[in-house]
Amino acid sequence: MSDGTLESTLPILDDAALAALFRDARTVGEFSDAPVTDEQLQAIYELAKMGPTAMNIQPLRITWVRSADARARLVQHMAEGNQAKTASAPMTAVLSFDRNWHERFPEHFPPAAGMAESFAANPELRNVMGNNNAHLQAGYFLLAVRALGLAAGPMGGFDAAGLDADLHAGLDRQTFLVVNIGVPAGEPRHPRLPRMGYADATITL
Repeated sequence: MSDGTLESTLPILDDAALAALFRDARTVGEFSDAPVTDEQLQAIYELAKMGPTAMNIQPLRITWVRSADARARLVQHMAEGNQAKTASAPMTAVLSFDRNWHERFPEHFPPAAGMAESFAANPELRNVMGNNNAHLQAGYFLLAVRALGLAAGPMGGFDAAGLDADLHAGLDRQTFLVVNIGVPAGEPRHPRLPRMGYADATITL
């Protein structure tokens, strides 16, 4: 007889999948010459977009930097230590959030479509929500890259204002992360840095 406890029917990833996404995955700075195709880029987005955001606002915007001209323009806005790796990576994604995400809010959250007007009148709230939720989506993005057999090299060292004025002219976007993507060129140069233990990072109330 059942004790009334419901068992989860959600699948559990096997160890190989968990290793690819978390345990063995590393931030990569040097990539092979293997190209990253448009099909792979779309597959990354199709996975990443499925992660939840507050009220389904989906503020993340991605700029794929593929052409030589766009790459050269991007590199000049990167910090010195990030320039060479960005110039040589097979693909680079610039992650930003759309400051006007509220314009598509009625489409993305029909039950509360009328709230778009209150968001339009409150740019400070829009920026906070856009920034927070785009960072959340960036986590999904990095896991999507790994899930499709590629590696990611996220970077925060760049001139965001200069980058947006150059690559996002006419678009009300705020860049917060640049991510190199590709197949790693060999093994990591350094051991993985330590992670905090469970007891140090969590509390139970």
